[in-house]
Amino acid sequence: MSDNSKAKRSVLVAGATGAVGRQLLPMLVRAGYEVFGTTRDPRKAAQIEAIGARPVLVDVFHRAALIKAVGEAHPDVIIHQLTDLTAADFAANDRLRIVGTRNLVDAAKAAGVRRMIAQSLAIVYAHKPEPATENDPLADETPEVRDTVKGVRALEAAVSELPEGVILRYGFFYGPGTWYSENGPFADSVRRAGRPAGRGSSSFIHVKDAARAAMYAIDWPPGVFNIVDDDPAIGTEWLPVFAAAIGAPAPLEGEFSGYEQAASNKKVRQELGWKPLHPTWREGFRTALD
Repeated sequence: MSDNSKAKRSVLVAGATGAVGRQLLPMLVRAGYEVFGTTRDPRKAAQIEAIGARPVLVDVFHRAALIKAVGEAHPDVIIHQLTDLTAADFAANDRLRIVGTRNLVDAAKAAGVRRMIAQSLAIVYAHKPEPATENDPLADETPEVRDTVKGVRALEAAVSELPEGVILRYGFFYGPGTWYSENGPFADSVRRAGRPAGRGSSSFIHVKDAARAAMYAIDWPPGVFNIVDDDPAIGTEWLPVFAAAIGAPAPLEGEFSGYEQAASNKKVRQELGWKPLHPTWREGFRTALD
């Protein structure tokens, strides 16, 4: 697509100041799109403006205000990167996926927006020995992630109501502004020896690669895509590398009480030619945590 054709298209990023949004906005601006970025915090409007995007001050839980704001911006594409994890409040994040997404989809419909790209999760597949594909079932009955799966299903169902809904199921984010950054909450727990290295398998994605996928998805076909790196790994492989990268003691082996399931990026690589800049966490943890 030429720069001239991009300049005629506008993109609204919902969640513009989150970890992915902060990477995504400048990419879109440099690519020549007209970019709007939402925030509910007036103090962050200047941050969006400094990037070259237009700030849209709105709370997605205020349905009428959101419909009005999206109607005024009237974007060609909405990229949904809304999260609420600053206080590790997973219930709040589930509510955002359910209620916030519902409001955002309805606002898109009211404004005649056909295409929405939405952040979902690749960690909610039901357990299987090998990395999960987009056709595999989700872990609806698994207690550790049951509420998260409900939120994911609500988000994906709502976005799929639009004619061109694109669902990006991301692996665990690492890099600047994420939980898996050098100074993020996960690093703090590893330094306190609060996370054993288990045998469960996980998939990661650098936050810059997550943002790149969201931008490229503007021109992808509708559907569900796993956005993960090329290297799923068990905890006893990746956690010692992470610990070494942040200068923490090597973790002990043990049973992790959370939920882990790796995913495969075969579909997006083969069908769309997408490749991550950081194909493996082995390199990314050492060079690109912050």
